[in-house]
Amino acid sequence: MQEINLPKVIFGTSGLGNLYVALSDDVKCAIVAESIRHSPKPAVFDSAGKYGAGLALESLGSALEQLKVNPSNVLISNKLGWLRTELKTSEPTFEPGVWRDLKYDAVQRISYEGILECYEQGNELLGNYHAELVSVHDPDEYLNAASNESEQTQRYQDILEAYRALSELKRDGKVKGIGVGSKDWRIIKKIAHDVKLDWAMIANSMTVHSHPPELIEFMQELEKQGTLIINSAVFNGGFLTGSAYYNYRLTDPVKDKHLYNWRELFYGLCTDHKINPADACVAFGLNGPGVKSIALNTTNPDRVAQNVALATLKVPAQFWKEMKQYGLVDESYASIYL
Repeated sequence: MQEINLPKVIFGTSGLGNLYVALSDDVKCAIVAESIRHSPKPAVFDSAGKYGAGLALESLGSALEQLKVNPSNVLISNKLGWLRTELKTSEPTFEPGVWRDLKYDAVQRISYEGILECYEQGNELLGNYHAELVSVHDPDEYLNAASNESEQTQRYQDILEAYRALSELKRDGKVKGIGVGSKDWRIIKKIAHDVKLDWAMIANSMTVHSHPPELIEFMQELEKQGTLIINSAVFNGGFLTGSAYYNYRLTDPVKDKHLYNWRELFYGLCTDHKINPADACVAFGLNGPGVKSIALNTTNPDRVAQNVALATLKVPAQFWKEMKQYGLVDESYASIYL
């Protein structure tokens, strides 16, 4: 395996694909410029054909070209499985209401041939740059869309065929490593039993609020195997830093009272120790077994430096002791953070 050098913070690019808001090309270029400026080399960008139906890849490649960034100073991860197509409706069909001002649609292509098609298109959109880390995008969602057990079995075979294609790209020296990213860590575990993975991106799963013992155990297994772990969505979709959404689901203060109670206690301890909640979330997320990097996203160039700085902030042991005392972190694994 070629050496994969990951910094503590890698940069998500969904904002470059006009997620929730349409950014100007100048703002996108400024985000990329700040990311390059504040990261050790190579700066790592995590993108996907699904982000704005390829717009994120296109914007990233364009900004890097405009900034005259040496290709050796960036490492691009492209999560594959969605192919840009002609837009024939008033808005994209793949995630209506989420993306802004798109000129293309996207269709899912998870198969041996489909993943190679996505890989080639992704590199075309990146221009003079190319993806060196590749994966199958949201295999959990692909499996969950099956209408019955037979279809789910067939869909899992589609995923394995996609990984056969990615393994060949790696064998031929076209990519440095293959991985997986999923909001359901159990699907990562299933795939890891069948595919030799270089890295795994765990999303919404390993956070200061939610860190099941079974996940910790699996992360320890990955660490022993030498699979790098990237922790993503450590704010539980923004809820831990003040949003009303928990893992992209709108919460109800009455029905979800337990979440709000937990957050109130958490914020209180943060205030007592003069800690920003985001700092505690990132510190916890980075200290999990085998975690090499944390993925952070922004649509504001001025936030990039702050995001990078989050990874080096130290949270005092007394804070974690009190988190354990109040039952806010799992008793069995609190020792990891003390």
